[in-house]
Amino acid sequence: MMDEAKVTTQFSPEMERLAEQRARERAKAARWDIDVAAFFFSILILVTILMFQGTGIEVVGPVASCGLVMGWLVGWSKGKQKYKRYYDEELSKLEQESEGGTVWERLKKQIKEEVEEELSKK
Repeated sequence: MMDEAKVTTQFSPEMERLAEQRARERAKAARWDIDVAAFFFSILILVTILMFQGTGIEVVGPVASCGLVMGWLVGWSKGKQKYKRYYDEELSKLEQESEGGTVWERLKKQIKEEVEEELSKK
């Protein structure tokens, strides 16, 4: 908890909003993964089988509705979990960028400093 408070106070509100927006977009995309799609497909197969067996709409309707609601709830909860993880990732990315850019830029900076140090020794 202390680390989270430390991390969030270092950023401006604009940076936090940007991290929040990026995390929300990534979580929305990840919400409907293959597991949820397979669940919806199995509900479709179940409803189709029930209809071909001559089961009444009084049974098929609630089965289909419950399946859709359960699929939506599973997708929603996955999105919520992914949002928390992605938000932390985005904040750490912003922290790295504010410290000196990307890894490649920091590596180039480090190499440049080492070369200048070696040249100054000669």
